[in-house]
Formats: sequence, structure tokens, C-alpha cells
Amino acid sequence: MEHEPVQEVSVEAWHVRVWGRYKESWFDKHVRFSTGVSVLIFAVSVLASFLAIAYATERASNPVTDIILSNTPTFDVSAVMAAGTVLLIAFITILFLHHPKRIPFGLHTLSLFFFIRSAFTVSTHIASFPIPPQNVANFNYTVERFFFGFGGDLFFSAHTAAPFLMALMFWHKPLLRNIFLALSAFFGSVVLLGHLHYTIDVFSAFFIAYGIYHIALKLFPRERSLFLGSE
Repeated sequence: MEHEPVQEVSVEAWHVRVWGRYKESWFDKHVRFSTGVSVLIFAVSVLASFLAIAYATERASNPVTDIILSNTPTFDVSAVMAAGTVLLIAFITILFLHHPKRIPFGLHTLSLFFFIRSAFTVSTHIASFPIPPQNVANFNYTVERFFFGFGGDLFFSAHTAAPFLMALMFWHKPLLRNIFLALSAFFGSVVLLGHLHYTIDVFSAFFIAYGIYHIALKLFPRERSLFLGSE
């Protein structure tokens, strides 16, 4: 008795379904236009973020004491942060690409996130909390600071806020919501253990991300409806 290739059929059906979504979105003038605009604005927001980080890092003054960091040892979390950041970006990218109707609201919200964080970054120039020499000499840590920040961009913690913002976006999907909430708590704990952010950078991130999300709801209601309509 022959068995049907169930796995191959399901994979093929998945490709057909996703391709159908892209064809449908391409013929929707609003989706097509909004996607193009969101990609452009997102690119500008990322550039603004890099410029803000460079500006604040160059003008960083002195570190300050912190109720948690001043009373806990420093752990080398560089490898965890570098790998975790790449995986988080990849996961978010896959979720957006899985359904093109998620892209406009997702990128508009993330653009708002980067622009607002850039404004905070250039406003205050406090230096990072002192890190032991053995951690600074770590190769992964050096790459991490160059590519993912941790220079003068302390307030607020993007690694804590971004997953929480994604949890709010996918609140209607319990599994994704819980995954992103766990990731937010995880990254918040890790940056404190590594003394990469001050305590206020981590705890404020939840409130700021919540505010950003609700601003996005007001500014992009049509894009949010598309996002909720995705399957």
C-alpha cells in the first residue's frame, strides 16, 4: 500500500498559499503603495538610528551609579546577545514576509520606534557603565558594540523594547505574543547581567514601546486593519 507524501503536499500547499497572498497584495493598490512607502521610511529610520548612535557615542560623558549594576558582577553575555539579536531579526523578518499585509503596519511601527529612540539617544549623552577589561577584549563583544550599538545609545533598551513591541503587534496570536514577551524579559535580563544598559533603560523600555504602539494605531489604522486581516 502506497503512502501519500503528506509532508511534500503540505509544503507545496504552503508555497501556493503564500504566493497567492503576494499576488493578491500586488493587485491591491493600497497595499502596494503602503508597502513601498513603509520600506522607504524604515530605511530612513534605520539610518537615523545609526547617525544618532554615532553622535551620542562621540559625545558620551561619564558613567553613573546604578542600583542593580553597582551591586552585581558583570557577566560576558556577548555571544548570547550577538546570536540572539540576529535570530530575533530573522524571526521578525520571516513573520512579516510570511504575509505581505503585515509589512506596512509592521515597518511603519518599527520606523516610529527607531525615530523616537533616535530622539532619545541624541538628547542625553551618558557613558556606558564600566565593563571589566576581559569582557571588552572579547571578540564577540567588540563586534556586538560595532554592529548592534551599546555605545552612547543607552536610553532606552532596544533589545527589551523591540520584542515587547512585537508582542503588542501580535497580541491576537497567543503563541507569538508569549514568545515575544519571553524574549523581551530574556533580553532585558541579559543586558542587565552584562551591564550593557542601565536599569532605567530596561524598565522604561516597556512603557515607551507601549506608547509607540498606540501612536502607531492612531497614525496607521488602515495598515493595522490589513495586519489583523492576515492569516
